[in-house]
Amino acid sequence: MPAFPASLPAARTPDPMAAPPLRWGVLAPGRIAGAFVDALRTNTRQRLVAVGSRSADRAAQFARTYGAERPYDSYEQLVADPDVDVVYVASPHSEHHALALLAIAAGKHVLVEKAFCRNAVEAREVVRAARAAGVLVMEAMWTRFLPQTDVLRQLLADGVLGEVITVLADHGQSFAPDPSGRLFNPALAGGALLDLGIYPLSFASFVLGEPDLVIAAGRLTDTGVDGQVSITLGRGAAQACLNTTLWSRTPTTASISGTVARAELSGPFYAPGVLTLTGSEERQLVRAPDPVTGHQGLCYEAAHLATLVADGATESPLLPAEETIGILSIIDEIRRQIGVSYPGE
Repeated sequence: MPAFPASLPAARTPDPMAAPPLRWGVLAPGRIAGAFVDALRTNTRQRLVAVGSRSADRAAQFARTYGAERPYDSYEQLVADPDVDVVYVASPHSEHHALALLAIAAGKHVLVEKAFCRNAVEAREVVRAARAAGVLVMEAMWTRFLPQTDVLRQLLADGVLGEVITVLADHGQSFAPDPSGRLFNPALAGGALLDLGIYPLSFASFVLGEPDLVIAAGRLTDTGVDGQVSITLGRGAAQACLNTTLWSRTPTTASISGTVARAELSGPFYAPGVLTLTGSEERQLVRAPDPVTGHQGLCYEAAHLATLVADGATESPLLPAEETIGILSIIDEIRRQIGVSYPGE
């Protein structure tokens, strides 16, 4: 049995300011794109050079707000800009596949907001295209690149928790029903799973790897997307119990319980927060939040991508493309079990 550590391991996450600067273009400027760019401007040396939208006014407003040098009123114009090194795709899920392929065809590296695509088939096509073009493509699952996640990674690798038995994670927010809005519209690949549930599912994949059991129960909205889903994943003796909902603000916490110790992440667990390690006789070690808090933590994924590009890598070792595809395969199976499909799949 491993001894309870005297201290938590130090995060090996590089300072985001140390990442070599790339020239970024943003496709589909919205709320998350604004948060992402703000994190870049505050915490990295990355440079926003262009923004592309189907609305000239929206592109111009985003450029004024965040200091983009060139606003474009089409996606095609942005990916054709020779000064853009990497494209950040921040559109609704329904457009991720097409916009990622558009950027790849133009020879750009691509960071695609989570969930990476609507389904595993689309994800495989994007990854295949990026590999053929020799460019890097990565899902913007920002949790994977946070310092606290690296501490967890070390605890798991060192066997500090013992044999992992139970993984718990939830993500629920309360949204007013809007049939035409992004979260409730099947044509935009709405629903809890792709927008919120992707976080607990990615966390479970990070801890357990590919599951050998997937069981789901869900309730649909009036528009036919998933409003709430409860999921059990199994891998050997370990199980993950996950929940996501559009109808209630849940604790949004996560924990990993092993035969020796338990690691817990405060809510929201997918953002920088408190990590607590609890052993026998309630011995505890607590890791305080990092100075970079909230959505400012988006800077880590951008810095990681920039470093990979500078090193000539075309895939992230912290979130391999095959794992991104595998997580979407799990979501495909969950959607099959609860009866959710999107137009045009």
